[in-house]
Formats: sequence, structure tokens, C-alpha cells
Amino acid sequence: MNFLLIAALAVVAYLIGSICTAVWLGKAYYGIDIRKHGSGNSGATNTFRVLGKKPGTVVMLIDIFKGWAATSLAGLLIIFDAIPASNLVIFQLLFGALAVVGHIFPVYERFKGGKGVATLLGMMLAIQPEVALVCMVIFVVVLFTSRYVSLGSMIAALAFPMLLLLHPRFHPDNPILIIFGFVLFAVVVLTHRKNINRLIAGEESKANIGIGRKK
Repeated sequence: MNFLLIAALAVVAYLIGSICTAVWLGKAYYGIDIRKHGSGNSGATNTFRVLGKKPGTVVMLIDIFKGWAATSLAGLLIIFDAIPASNLVIFQLLFGALAVVGHIFPVYERFKGGKGVATLLGMMLAIQPEVALVCMVIFVVVLFTSRYVSLGSMIAALAFPMLLLLHPRFHPDNPILIIFGFVLFAVVVLTHRKNINRLIAGEESKANIGIGRKK
């Protein structure tokens, strides 16, 4: 194994995840720090809420792309013969996870970032696109029936490892993907602790995507 190349790409994956799309877009085009408005979160949902539909869509797509791009860096290890092809999934998971960590704890913004759901989706799309698309459908269904983004995010995150575990079509050859899926679900739950408390108390804000500040 080429450990130097692996380490370099791992750093790049984290730095890609650390790109603070919502914060930088808010400051550059609207003159505000998104973290000081709405829920205080620097993710797509709060961008939709505070800045409106177009900025929210831009942030969401870039954050998804961050996860996909960082995860796809693992393909370079195969191209440069740095790892056996059988280990590709392991390094996809590693680089994708580092991008999610970067989104949650971005080095560029004093380690205060978002919840990583969109970046996690990009990671899923790079590894298991069919399952990721099913999870997206599940998220949309939950969102439009409950109007809770947080609930949709957590249920979709749980659906990923459950589909891999239970559906013969999606069951992977490497069980580490299923285990990792449950770990990432746990991370999503941890980053949504406040949302869970508000859901239980009946105080969680319902989504009204597309209505927000316009400029």
C-alpha cells in the first residue's frame, strides 16, 4: 500500500468536506452569517429557511457533490495501484466519512459546521447509487407527509443500512458497508439531538421549503 498517497487523499477528503457552502454563500452574496439566523445551522435546510429556494438548492447540491467527490477519491488509489481492488469500498467509506466529519467540523470555520446529511447523501451516491436514490425517495415521502426535515433525514439515514441488510438486490459482498451504514445513522442521530428533543416536545419547526429571504 502507498500510505503517503492514502494519507494525502484523506486530508484532501476532509478539506473538501470542510468547504462551508452555506456560510460562504451567505457572507459573499447576502452579507450575513447563516449560523446567526434561523436554526443557527450552516446546512441546506437553514439556507432554504433564511435565504430562500435558490440559495438553498445551490448549497444542497454543492454539499451533496462534496460527499460524492471526496468518496470518489478512493478510485485514484486503484488507478495508481496503491491498494488492492478488493479494498476499494473500505477507502470509499474512509474518505466519505472524512468529508462528513469535515462538514460537521470544518477547519475553515473554527470547526463549527452543519449536520452532514447532504454530504452523507453524496457519499452514498458514490458507493451505492441505487440505494441512495431509494433513500432520497423515502426522505421526500417523509418530508411531505410530516413536513419535518430532521425526521426525514434520520429515517432516510436508517433506511440505507436496512436496505443493504434486508433487500437481496442491494446486499453487498462486503458486510462492512452495512456496519458502517449503522454507524453513520448513529452520527446523524447524534447531530440531530436538539431536533429530537423538539420533536418529542412538539416544538420542531415544520418545513416550508422555498419560502424565505429573497434577494
